Amino acid sequence: MGCGRIGTTIARDLYPEFDVLVADVNPDSLKMLNKKYNIPVEVCDVNDVHAFPKLLSNFDLAVCAVPGFMGFQTLKKIIEAGIDVVDISFFNENPFELDELAKEKGVTAIIDCGVAPGLSNIILGHHASISTLDSFVCYVGGLPVERELPFEYKAPFSPIDVIAEYTRPARIIENGQQVIREALSEREILNFDGFGELEAFNTDGLRSIVHTMNVPNMKEKTLRYPGHAYIMEGFRAAGFFSEQEVEVKGKKVRPIDLTSTLLFECWNLTPDDKEFTVMRIELTDARSTVRYTITDRGDLENEMSSMARLTGFTCTAALRFMAKSNELPKGILAPELLSSSPEAFEYVIKYLKKKGVSIEVQSHLNE
Repeated sequence: MGCGRIGTTIARDLYPEFDVLVADVNPDSLKMLNKKYNIPVEVCDVNDVHAFPKLLSNFDLAVCAVPGFMGFQTLKKIIEAGIDVVDISFFNENPFELDELAKEKGVTAIIDCGVAPGLSNIILGHHASISTLDSFVCYVGGLPVERELPFEYKAPFSPIDVIAEYTRPARIIENGQQVIREALSEREILNFDGFGELEAFNTDGLRSIVHTMNVPNMKEKTLRYPGHAYIMEGFRAAGFFSEQEVEVKGKKVRPIDLTSTLLFECWNLTPDDKEFTVMRIELTDARSTVRYTITDRGDLENEMSSMARLTGFTCTAALRFMAKSNELPKGILAPELLSSSPEAFEYVIKYLKKKGVSIEVQSHLNE
């Protein structure tokens, strides 16, 4: 479900091995996908109480790749249909509210299975299963190579979902306690080999690991070129990201709808744009620190952005593991719990390396 950039990448990756159907409410996106890659498509509205369950009944596995604002309800309907699913919609609601339903329906639902959350959780879950961790820090961002003012940014997915990162309060774990920080706060400059200086700021990327991982210090920060967060902070302060309707010349409008529509043109990532995704993960226990540096520069020849590749291939790796495994528990399965199985962790990492993703691991003893 979902024919955006990432949904399309997922479908293309699965199509050679699986019988794939891509469903979306937008016929134009589907026609383009079918014409270019000959992948079967079907126009379907997830809110159609008859057509959607009928569509699902033909399949063994589903991927929920719809925008975040409709992710929870779409995932719920997939679970109600009794279909195992991997979800990358990153909705605001608590996915564990669907745990009892999933167990009742005999469904395994792997949620938040993208880059961060997703791959970052998988790495954390693996290390937490073999060591008592003191801290987990994740820095991650997808950026264009060419820096164009004023934003120096291009969105690899829906602008409204990007904006959510700038507005949703960030949950952080400090000394074993959950604390709330404002999104875009606590900015710091980091240097990345091959990419230069990037600015990191708080975002709400921990998600499920707030509830599932017993690590006393955890945080996630988004990476952008220096200065981008300051501009976004101004937009937010002025109300451009507000979901509350305002009246303009007798008509009511939500500022966020107008802003995301305008930013879509400013942030539109074209197939010709060179871009990259970089993620740094640091895991510390009593003796040592392990650092993962994961990078991808996209695939211009095949029209796949780096973020679409990293998100899509993490998702398809999990789906492939699900397809071949009969031992995954029923219910809502967070990525960090999936990777407590060494086989699942190794499978995902090997698959990403096979697809050309760079994964470097360094470790050193703590002083």
